Amino acid sequence: MAGMVGGQVFKRFFDLASLGFLFLVLVSCEDSSRSLTSTASAASPVISPSAAQSAPPAASPETFSASGPLIVENQLDVASQREGMIARLYVDTGRAVHHGDLLATIDDRQLHADRDAAEAKLQAIGADVKNWEAEVKVLQADLDRTEKMWDAQLITREQLDHARFKVEADKFELERERHNLQNQQAVLRSLDIEMQKTQITAPFDGVVARRYVRVGQKIAIGDRLFWVTAVAPLRVKFTLPERFAGRVRPGQLLSVSTTESASSSHLAKIIQVSPVVDPASGTIEVMAELSGKPLDLRPGMTAQVRLQDVPTGNAQ
Repeated sequence: MAGMVGGQVFKRFFDLASLGFLFLVLVSCEDSSRSLTSTASAASPVISPSAAQSAPPAASPETFSASGPLIVENQLDVASQREGMIARLYVDTGRAVHHGDLLATIDDRQLHADRDAAEAKLQAIGADVKNWEAEVKVLQADLDRTEKMWDAQLITREQLDHARFKVEADKFELERERHNLQNQQAVLRSLDIEMQKTQITAPFDGVVARRYVRVGQKIAIGDRLFWVTAVAPLRVKFTLPERFAGRVRPGQLLSVSTTESASSSHLAKIIQVSPVVDPASGTIEVMAELSGKPLDLRPGMTAQVRLQDVPTGNAQ
């Protein structure tokens, strides 16, 4: 009986020992597998998508809106170049004019009288010049005869010298009258210029935006008479942040619309970009010129400018 009990105990001990051995073998295999996995991971690191991209992402275009006044190149006040009284007005506000069209005249009656007198004096001096020229020719002929008579010993030395001195004196008189003639011609040209100043004309094609004077008004040199402005080509001047420096260039296209009618836009082209940045505002000044003659736009209006597909700073 005791022998049977001892055999059972020994068998149970043997079974437990076998289970323990199998457990150790399994644990050892699992550790080996983990070690191999760790080694493989260390040998082949995983590359992240961000690291795999060597080039930066493509820069996307930028759209920017700004506003600025509509202007024209030719726009100025027509001022008087001489004093006087307005004699006549030929145009009024809103009148379309062309270069050289007469706008007004200043009373020129005194100038006409002065010019007539100057022209008469010029003619008189011209007659004197011709008279002295004839006189010199006569005296020169007398001198030639006198020299021949001197060679023939028919006259004295004093008579020969007298004839020579008389010719020289008349030549000086002729030269003086010629200078007087030139001076009087200059006086006449000056009066002609003053006469032109009484004719107030349009300096360029455009429209009379304002009239400052009326008929009979006394004016002085420099007084404003009219404000004339061109109507085309229209230009818009606006500013952009300094980050746009180097990214906007002449020739680029943009759209222009009024602040009240944003749906109606017009095509414009950049014609000028400031080469420097304003340090006070950190902006650059840009000017664009509109195509054609938009009927809904006028100089002085505020326009909205929209730049599309402007390359970003990373764009080459």
